[in-house]
Amino acid sequence: MIIDCHGHFTTAPKALEDWRNRQIAGIEEPSKMPKASDLKISDDDLREAIQANQLKLMKERGSDLTLFSPRASFMAHHIGDFNVSSAWAAICNELVYRVSQLFPEHFVPVAMLPQSPGVDPATCIAELEKCVKDYGAVGINLNPDPSGGHWNSPPLTDRHWYPIYEKMVEYDLPAMIHVSTSCNACFHTTGAHYLNADTTAFMQVVQGDLFKEFPTLKFLIPHGGGAVPYHWGRFRGLAQEMKKPLLTEHVLNNVYFDTCVYHQPGIDLLNTVIPVKNVLFASEMIGAVRGIDPTTGHYYDDTKRYIEASTILSADDKHQIYEGNTRRVFSRLDARLKAAGL
Repeated sequence: MIIDCHGHFTTAPKALEDWRNRQIAGIEEPSKMPKASDLKISDDDLREAIQANQLKLMKERGSDLTLFSPRASFMAHHIGDFNVSSAWAAICNELVYRVSQLFPEHFVPVAMLPQSPGVDPATCIAELEKCVKDYGAVGINLNPDPSGGHWNSPPLTDRHWYPIYEKMVEYDLPAMIHVSTSCNACFHTTGAHYLNADTTAFMQVVQGDLFKEFPTLKFLIPHGGGAVPYHWGRFRGLAQEMKKPLLTEHVLNNVYFDTCVYHQPGIDLLNTVIPVKNVLFASEMIGAVRGIDPTTGHYYDDTKRYIEASTILSADDKHQIYEGNTRRVFSRLDARLKAAGL
């Protein structure tokens, strides 16, 4: 199987965005605040949104299964308070679940959390548990910066985050460390804020000893790890100066990277520097970079082409990246596939 571990519902019917805009307006004028029941999206609407977009491209590009979560840039945890985030997360997670029910062979849910700046992460537990128990979610997206580019939260190694980690360990859920929209004009959302966050999250775990406290915790850092592979020597050197163990022991039993890197030299660098066991196939297609590369004539985010063209990876390496590693990291997914005879 070819499993894409990083997909978002970026093509949701416009009614979802319209409902969200009404919700945002309702923050200032409570009389305008919509109810969840006001959102009307039929199964046919969802089928149309998926079949003409994600599923069409999956079939064209040769991927089988996508781990699917709500649109990352729409999480926007900095908007409103916890109640606003809670209502929004519940709606988005339900839509993703419905997609997984309509297309069970192609989509598996990953949950968005109702985070809010300055709010105890323990408030996210109810939604997390609902998504695991009722929706069959196999992972979560964890935003290390709910402020939207101002970085007001403690680092990921702080006890502030422990309620989430305790549930992740209990359910053996990996977390993709994924920020949302930047409301800081200094940071373009997908070109700077996302990649800054990937790099920042990695450095935070290098600085701390989180995995001594939670030895089975699993983080997936998207977008190829931001600057991490390119500056691996810097991170090794900094860890050494901090008297930390070698990175292979200190973080690489718990931290993984996806292949959302949109050119061949970048994929080759990732697979030269990072051990194969720590790389999971992903494309985040219909995401940040949707155009066609004029030098190749193919979509930038058709990442399978880069894996196939690699002269570094063996056939077994490619199998591990496409399927084996993802099934090992996402144990609930593996159990689900085995139950289906796969």
